[in-house]
Amino acid sequence: MRHKLEKKIENYNAVALHPLGEGAQRADEGLAKNAFLIEVGGMEKSPLTVSRARSLRKSETGAEIKLWGYLRGRRLADFKFRRQVPIPPYIADFACLSHGLVVEVDGATHGDQHEVLYDERRTAYLKTKGFTVYRVISLDVFNHMTEVLDGILIILKQPKLR
Repeated sequence: MRHKLEKKIENYNAVALHPLGEGAQRADEGLAKNAFLIEVGGMEKSPLTVSRARSLRKSETGAEIKLWGYLRGRRLADFKFRRQVPIPPYIADFACLSHGLVVEVDGATHGDQHEVLYDERRTAYLKTKGFTVYRVISLDVFNHMTEVLDGILIILKQPKLR
């Protein structure tokens, strides 16, 4: 099955990835109109979205790697997080699906007007899907990790979000 899936993915117009995973385009951009969907984790996803999420896991930014070290394996107050989570048509940096929280790490490219508008659209879309979006700046991950983790915990300890 996996070999067939990879063959199907090769037939689509793949989206060029930024080497650091920042400034990425929509996960389904370039996907053929007749593309099939597969179900992963209770959500329908295109093979391109799943493939792209896997690729992003291999090219995370330094800030994402550092934050993942604190979130993985239920290290943060026993909350389960996943990284590079497909939420079509987007891919979230981190998500605690049981509480409907998406954590996005914004790098240097997120300051220009185009990226700000893109982030606003993306956040609005994720909210329509029942998610709360918590954005952190990559410099805060490096310089103020305690505050970043406290912010995540404050949101998670509120009554269940989803």
